[in-house]
Amino acid sequence: MKTRIEHVTLLTMDSQNRVFSDGYILFDEDQILQIGDRGSQKNSLPDADVKIDGRNGILMPGMINVHSHIPMIPFRSMGDDCPDRLRRFLFPLELEAMTPELVYAASRYAVCELLLAGVTSVLDMYYFEDQAARACDELGIRAWLGETIIGQETCDSKEPYGGLAICEDFIKKWQGHDRIHPIAAPHATNTNSPEMLKAAFELAEKYGVLYTLHASEMDYEMSHFREAYGKTPIAFLHDLGVLGERTIAAHCIHMTDQDIRLMAETNTKAAHCIGSNTKAGKGISPVLDMKKAGVEVGLGSDGPSSGNTLDLFTQFKMTACFQKTKYHDRRVFSAREIVELGTIGGARVLGAEQETGSLEPGKRADLVLVETSSANMFPLYNPYSSLVYSANASNVDSVWVQGRQLVGGKRLLHTDITTERSRLQERMGCFQKQAQKYQHML
Repeated sequence: MKTRIEHVTLLTMDSQNRVFSDGYILFDEDQILQIGDRGSQKNSLPDADVKIDGRNGILMPGMINVHSHIPMIPFRSMGDDCPDRLRRFLFPLELEAMTPELVYAASRYAVCELLLAGVTSVLDMYYFEDQAARACDELGIRAWLGETIIGQETCDSKEPYGGLAICEDFIKKWQGHDRIHPIAAPHATNTNSPEMLKAAFELAEKYGVLYTLHASEMDYEMSHFREAYGKTPIAFLHDLGVLGERTIAAHCIHMTDQDIRLMAETNTKAAHCIGSNTKAGKGISPVLDMKKAGVEVGLGSDGPSSGNTLDLFTQFKMTACFQKTKYHDRRVFSAREIVELGTIGGARVLGAEQETGSLEPGKRADLVLVETSSANMFPLYNPYSSLVYSANASNVDSVWVQGRQLVGGKRLLHTDITTERSRLQERMGCFQKQAQKYQHML
């Protein structure tokens, strides 16, 4: 069934950065067939079964969140100002209270939040990841998902590094799905032994999947590698042989020039999470330097505990403002370049640029319509600037993933957020009770 959306400012995010000020798009089922400007068609637009008036909104590629922990919705707003909370209560509370049922309900809620914010693709790593995959599959989002591998007992494995076997089973189960892409996800450079980091990478190579981990994020991580190995985490990963085109390093805050060079030479990708990085006072990643060196960079929200929101509009504005401040130059990172990080840039990080990330004939119909009638969207001179500096998640009107409309009129079309919230609340009783023991930190 052919669908045509018209009367929109169409941002293609293609290699020429074409913008159609009175644009239209035609897609059939899941594939984009045609894009263009209505004026150039001389009132003879291609026929369609469904015609949608975009009402002068901005039509853009679906946004791509390249680092998150979506099942952590129950942790949101918990201990936001607590120092070292990962080790003090997040790890312990996960061990004590996270269950498959809670991960599933939280993941459904998180996917709803992502879709309502115009995110059509997400990379996630957590425990009981099969339940997260189930939620993503049911709700129609495109996802890259990995079972966390870590050197300690977890909520889904009594044995340290038990996640490796779980991860392999997960990969075998989901590999070949058209939207759900399993990946290997060791937690971090300092929470896995060198042998396990290597084993996880070999697993990724065996099945031809992505490999992601937290790297160069924590102050104590940097101290550990300096004292134990006399090198940075990135240099350590390079010498271990786990940098490469399938590797995505999340955060990359404390980067040296050599680190950036090693990532560029090996085609290692970076997930930039400015919201969580600065909320924790960790620092500002040298994204401009990485981009200049040729490192592919995408934007991540981090988990709803670390960054509190899963949308990319928040990351757009913060990335622009912090990069300009870091380099003391208002000219760096134009609004267009910021939107690129959250669309085609994210697709390149995931190795999915032939499938999504831009609006071009032959690609999947992953689309977001941002309305421009709300108070914060007027006037509109530069659509990129409006998206980066003015828009927020509430401006997302409609969302399609693989040609299937999942959001319309700012509402989910196949479930509703009230129902999902109620279901999640029912599952959170034991979790919230267990959390009371950490009340003095919250």
